[in-house]
Amino acid sequence: MRVLRLHCDRAAYEPVKKEIDAADDVADPRPVELREVVVALVSVEKGDGAESAGRAMAAVKKYMSGIGCARLLLYPYAHLSSELAPPREARKVIDAMAAEAGGLELHRAPFGWTKSYSVSVKGHPLAESHMSFAGGRQAESEALGREKKIESEWFVLGPDGSLTPASEYDFAASPRLQALARYEQSRKRAADEPPPHVALMKRLAMADYEPASDRGNMRFYPNGRLVKSLIESYVTRRVREYGGYEVETPIMYDSDHPSMRSYFDRFPARQYSVDSDGRSLFLRFAACFGQFLMARDMQISHRNLPYRLYELTRYSFRREQSGELVGLRRLRAFTMPDCHAFCADMAQAVGELLARFELSRSVVSDIGIPRGSYEMAVRVTRGFYEENGDSVRELARRHGRPVLVEMWPERFFYFVLKWEFNYVDAAGRASALSTDQIDIENGPRYGIEFVDDSGGAVHPLVLHNSPSGAVERVMYALLEEAGAAAGRGSKPSLPVWLAPTQLRLIPLNSGFAARCESVCESLPSVRADVDDRPESVGKRVREAEREWIPYIAVVGPKEAESGVLEVRDRRAGSQMRVSPAGLAGRISDETAGMPFAPLNAPRSVSARPQVMV
Repeated sequence: MRVLRLHCDRAAYEPVKKEIDAADDVADPRPVELREVVVALVSVEKGDGAESAGRAMAAVKKYMSGIGCARLLLYPYAHLSSELAPPREARKVIDAMAAEAGGLELHRAPFGWTKSYSVSVKGHPLAESHMSFAGGRQAESEALGREKKIESEWFVLGPDGSLTPASEYDFAASPRLQALARYEQSRKRAADEPPPHVALMKRLAMADYEPASDRGNMRFYPNGRLVKSLIESYVTRRVREYGGYEVETPIMYDSDHPSMRSYFDRFPARQYSVDSDGRSLFLRFAACFGQFLMARDMQISHRNLPYRLYELTRYSFRREQSGELVGLRRLRAFTMPDCHAFCADMAQAVGELLARFELSRSVVSDIGIPRGSYEMAVRVTRGFYEENGDSVRELARRHGRPVLVEMWPERFFYFVLKWEFNYVDAAGRASALSTDQIDIENGPRYGIEFVDDSGGAVHPLVLHNSPSGAVERVMYALLEEAGAAAGRGSKPSLPVWLAPTQLRLIPLNSGFAARCESVCESLPSVRADVDDRPESVGKRVREAEREWIPYIAVVGPKEAESGVLEVRDRRAGSQMRVSPAGLAGRISDETAGMPFAPLNAPRSVSARPQVMV
């Protein structure tokens, strides 16, 4: 932030023209003249926030006290810097400065207007002075600020409908729910140490930090990209089957678009800003805006409702704080299956909410995350609970286990109800997977309308659902579960449908490599490869185990002659004799209903470069 202070005999200005959408509203633009006044010409720069505003105003007040003047004209002035903050953020900083001006007679020139002005500066040595402040914290939405100050009541809602204050609840039978309650009430999101999945994602050559970026942006190797794409395909198919219509929207939007400005301060996320040809843009933090703007431009009848739009966002961007970034658990660029349903009224919205609850529960289970590893939380306003408590209790009944409830005395965000499944890892950290929300604001905010049965224009309610949560976070949960299994003495593994290699064939020597290739050719629906490296059989078997390959077979003269494989089931630790076709049938049964993709690597292990970890 840069501030030029002028101690003036006289200062005058006249608003001439409103230049930007983020400008102040001036009902009656007319000339203003002030006598015996300090004029503070202020340029707000990138990175400035409430901290910068407070420091700047404290310095201005100290200066004014020293020269014996108590009248201040706060004058937005863009010409002191070439690194200006986006207009919406700059206006908030000016507002924050004004809020700190207690004890002064404050006057403000309008922000975002072309103005004619004149000043008569006094002739003493302190009449002109310049100040510069380094940028403060990253600008954040008002919702984030409110979230930090929320005074919530915490309860546990039983599947029988009983509501007990969390402080009085006996968590003896629900240790993961207790961990979730502690985590949520502490509001601490930073990770003290890397969770187990970080080492696993590297050792399995799935993902790693990108050294040319920051820790919130990951690289995915062929194994990780295969796993990620399979999850994406499965979730998208399930949403399409449920009735979602897939769309694609931009990743970048105008920060000064009227709908965006007000939505920023209702969504608890930090944005990335981008300058382009003098315009301030931001990278999307969800698919909401694109789908809302699309729905606004549709002619919708009540007969079309509920109407569901879906996008798999690769990527959504949130500028998470650095201490929160760890592995795949929390990222700055992530893939989010995002489905919005537009509903006619609250009764329809609640019915849709329950249908999507069942969809989400099924998706998470089918992906391979066991029900016992996640807990459910509901965030709700007291008013909504008093009017619609039956719907909240029905969610708990369907969940079949106690649910953590955060109840707000008033509405802080755009939704009145939000439920979520939270994966709780071994360290007691909770991470949201599936979620849905009942949004009562964005229909009017974006001008979305439908025609009701009487011919009138009505704003719909909007539901925000991700059946799985971020795909990277699903991978985190799967790897954490595998690490926990190893801690219990079981074999860590991925579900067979997600295993990058499902069958590893190991030729006894080079003379049997062709036979292994032939078996692979006969199994087009199995991800089978051949470890043809000149290593001992024992070493190749051990490395297949370390790669979590579910089925391993050594091929020698007996197998070549009989056509029957001696297959090791890694997870069970048992051996079975089976034909290639019989093994393909077994794998098909294990992966029924899940998408398939071929190997994302050369079939011959010897042809693959080694990923250095």
